[in-house]
Amino acid sequence: MYILRLLSLLTGLILASAAQAAVVGEPVDYQAGKTTLKGFLAYDDALPGKRPGVLVVHEWWGHNDYARERARQLAQLGYVALAIDMYGEGQQATHPAEAGKFSAALMAQLPVAEQRFKAAFELLAQHPRVDGTRLAAIGYCFGGGVVLHMARAGIDLRGVASFHGSLGALRPAELGKVKAKVLVCTGADDPFVKAEELATFEQEMKAARVDYKLIRYRGAKHSFTNPGADALGKQFNLPSSTTPRPTRPPGPRSSSSCGACSVAACRAQRGGPAARTPPKDRRRGTIGRRWSHLRATIPTAC
Repeated sequence: MYILRLLSLLTGLILASAAQAAVVGEPVDYQAGKTTLKGFLAYDDALPGKRPGVLVVHEWWGHNDYARERARQLAQLGYVALAIDMYGEGQQATHPAEAGKFSAALMAQLPVAEQRFKAAFELLAQHPRVDGTRLAAIGYCFGGGVVLHMARAGIDLRGVASFHGSLGALRPAELGKVKAKVLVCTGADDPFVKAEELATFEQEMKAARVDYKLIRYRGAKHSFTNPGADALGKQFNLPSSTTPRPTRPPGPRSSSSCGACSVAACRAQRGGPAARTPPKDRRRGTIGRRWSHLRATIPTAC
């Protein structure tokens, strides 16, 4: 009887411990100059040892629930993720005109943008659960353009990934300066990323000898990773389409909630920049909603 009670007690303790082990998400404040930035840190507290860290850069709307959810998903896959704040004070736009002003004002001050990104980089690198030598950054829309700029600037990242982000270079990549592997996932029908911009980007990457991969998804427009983009597109009369053209295979949720416009859901796999259909995970749906291929991508860079 005593042994049975002891086993029952031990079983209860184990189950209680397992219940407590879960993804932890916590707001974090940090500084860049005199500006307070409001980020969100996510990690699995059941995993031992240090692990790679990933910076998540928000869309032009600002640091919102979508960026935080991506950080949580990364934590579920074993990374420590920091959804960062590029606008400061956690500012969020509620209208495209306001979002455009926020993003344009920041990128017109590149030293400020770089200072804010580096502040988040240092915060994540110094976290006790993070291996500071194994950091990557992903970004969506505006954030995709940000992470590409930071790679061009030579920040010590193992990899960066841009999802439906702008590809134009404020400062083109220089030979030997880019340390990160680069992944770009874009919609083949994204009205904000023209064929000429894609060609110029590829020429730039090749000239600078960057290790990069460009993937274009058939039928996908802008913000195709964000399930909430269609509602925003309808609300503000922005180009949006949830259904790819019927002559093409099914693609991810394809929308456009932003006219500005990250290593993650698109898997850098075989082939070149030709348009392709998004990979399908039978359990989780298309990559626009879940990241079944994330684990296969980031470790190659981190």
